Amino acid sequence: MEFNDFGLLPPQDYPLTFEQLRQSILVKDPQDETPWDESWRSYLVDQLEIMVKQLWAVGVKEIFIDGSFVEKKAHPNDIDGYFECDVRDLPTLLRELNILEKDKIWTWDSKSRKPYRGYTKKQLPMWHKYRVELYPHYGQISGIKDEQGNELLFPSAFRQTRDTFRPKGIVQIIKG
Repeated sequence: MEFNDFGLLPPQDYPLTFEQLRQSILVKDPQDETPWDESWRSYLVDQLEIMVKQLWAVGVKEIFIDGSFVEKKAHPNDIDGYFECDVRDLPTLLRELNILEKDKIWTWDSKSRKPYRGYTKKQLPMWHKYRVELYPHYGQISGIKDEQGNELLFPSAFRQTRDTFRPKGIVQIIKG
């Protein structure tokens, strides 16, 4: 796995275990002129792992991460991602996840968003605790638009850049 000339992963899905992710260029210094905050990236992976293990514990299998973390950016703000589920299972998943998570951070209710110093966008409780945002995908639109202004589903939205609409790769987290 290597970044392309645009600082993106070439378009495809990259299935990685946490061990493989920690050894990849997404965490390890790419050994070029790019400044790289390996300790911060490693911290983000540790935080992600806590949340993914909770998802696995409630039966979620398809989990994908994206955002600036999977780009050639020295210090990404966070990790963004989504997981696939059936909309009919979502209430049960939420209840079970918040039983596992003592701080009850599993919510996407806009009323739960709180400001964070230096950020214009209010953040979800999961972001405040883990610096990770994982959204359920059950066939709904993501709120992200394509080049023509069409609303995208998470799988499509996460496989392109938001500003230039360049296609890019995405990481699928798999069990080791």
